[in-house]
Amino acid sequence: MDYTASPAALTVRRLLIDLEAPIDRHWCGNDAFRTALFNALSMGFPPGEQMFIDSVRAAMPLLPEEKQAEFKTRVAGFIGQEATHRRIHGLFNAQLERHGLVNAWIPRAQRRLKRMEGFAPKHMLALTAAYEHFTALLAQWLLQHQDVFDGCEDRLTTLWLWHSAEEVEHKAVAFDLYQALSGKRVWRSFWFLSATLVFATDTLHQTLYNLKRDGTLWKRQTWTGTGSFLFGSDGVLRHSFGPWRAYLGKHFHPAQENSPLAERWLLANAGSFSVVQGRD
Repeated sequence: MDYTASPAALTVRRLLIDLEAPIDRHWCGNDAFRTALFNALSMGFPPGEQMFIDSVRAAMPLLPEEKQAEFKTRVAGFIGQEATHRRIHGLFNAQLERHGLVNAWIPRAQRRLKRMEGFAPKHMLALTAAYEHFTALLAQWLLQHQDVFDGCEDRLTTLWLWHSAEEVEHKAVAFDLYQALSGKRVWRSFWFLSATLVFATDTLHQTLYNLKRDGTLWKRQTWTGTGSFLFGSDGVLRHSFGPWRAYLGKHFHPAQENSPLAERWLLANAGSFSVVQGRD
């Protein structure tokens, strides 16, 4: 099936929330572990999103002119959305610094990217497609389990679900661009498995470091319910394993996991953002 025959344009939105006002130390429902985990992810987003932007920009000139025209609008929307995510999470992360948290993710990411300078654009694009799959898995789970944010301020719930909806919207862009460049499945799989190890390590390291800085790492209450949140029958990791494994399939495409939840959330919460560019 040709999933890219009629790709939808992507809407770039400006989120209408105040991230200058202080946030609670345990903003995610007063749950230390969940707060530390989401904080860790947010800390990793800005360098990751910049890499994604750079990789699609570097790949575009490698396409034939007719293919460039086909991807131009989608790539512009992708870049616009990712740039907005980078900016918003930069503001969110500034609030975390006020709680004494230290971002150890960025230096590690910068060292890795330094070592990867000179890599072929196609490889960087395969790596981007891999990370986009991870963010789409998490985003889909959050849209299906919005009760995770029960007890959160509305502006923070909006931040995370808006980001989730847009990740689902643009999850296929880097993948389709890689396929258009005749990217090989073996390299797609290699970079996916490599990214899995790096992403899991970075997330675990930063989450534990956040808990340590917060003074809650060794508190029993921190870990109450964490097992079911991660590994329960509908826990985020257990629920995501099937879609994670599907990425390695010969005929995989991100659109195979499509769901109306992202579109529904964006329609229901249209008052939370303004349209900068796109179809709305």
